[in-house]
Amino acid sequence: MKKRFWFILVMLLVVVLVLSGCGAKKTTLKMATGGTTGTYYAYSGTVSQVLSKKIPNLSFDVQSTGASKANIYLISDKEADIAIVQNDVMYYAYHGTDLFAGEKVTGFAAMAGVYAEVCQVVAKSGINSIADLRGKRVSVGDIGSGVEFNARQILEAYGMTFDDIIVNNLSFGDSATAFKDDKIDAFFCVAGAPTTAIVELATSNQIRLLEVDDEHAAKLMEKYPFYTKYNIPGGTYKGVDQSAQTVAVVATYIVSEDLSEDLVYKMTKALFENADEIAVGHPKGAELDPAYSVSSIAIPIHPGAEKYYKEVGVL
Repeated sequence: MKKRFWFILVMLLVVVLVLSGCGAKKTTLKMATGGTTGTYYAYSGTVSQVLSKKIPNLSFDVQSTGASKANIYLISDKEADIAIVQNDVMYYAYHGTDLFAGEKVTGFAAMAGVYAEVCQVVAKSGINSIADLRGKRVSVGDIGSGVEFNARQILEAYGMTFDDIIVNNLSFGDSATAFKDDKIDAFFCVAGAPTTAIVELATSNQIRLLEVDDEHAAKLMEKYPFYTKYNIPGGTYKGVDQSAQTVAVVATYIVSEDLSEDLVYKMTKALFENADEIAVGHPKGAELDPAYSVSSIAIPIHPGAEKYYKEVGVL
């Protein structure tokens, strides 16, 4: 009996070792996000947890970074495998324009546009349209920021340049403070709506949200295909009861071109098929939509993501 017992035990151990040896290799992807207090970091933390749970043998090393521009370099330099960036910034990198003037960056492809980063133009009472900004004191974001390029492009659609306004280069928080102190008349803010700085401003000050109408949105989107139309619902900010149409850029996951088609397909599929679960962990998950994703991407899509989009009929 003892011999039989030990024989069975040894055979069981052999089976366990064989099975464990045949097990699929664990893959850990480095995920580049943004600052630890920002939406990119929190959102990607939720996405990484859900994807790790849904895709066998996959995990993520989520890293805090300097956001869009830095993330593109991290992917290009093979220091990250997946990253979240603004779709306009990835467009500039791919084409070597604006923030990447004269320097085309390679080695990355688009996977999924995930939520809108809304171009919000906040103005004082009496300023009723973007055309009315002519001659006014306007904050256009930090010097060299993506916001500054968005502001320049939107004004251009209305036949204006920075020479037609009194330019102030302030962050969102500083713009809100300057608005309160009557040092500026309006400011551009590109972020998910509602944006904390504007929410806080609207509690103590009357604000207007300026619209980008259909005609000017079409002109903008024709020249800069990374823009999408976006409607800010009434009630998003205190005292702004009417909805306001504007444009948006889109927070987008890019991946290394070196990642396999199968892995990127599985990640894209898991991302969109588990939108409800992602939304439980972060409200921006509610915006996940394959058709919106495809409409926001103006650079080559990774073959794995492309396979998924064709499968669901949006490409």
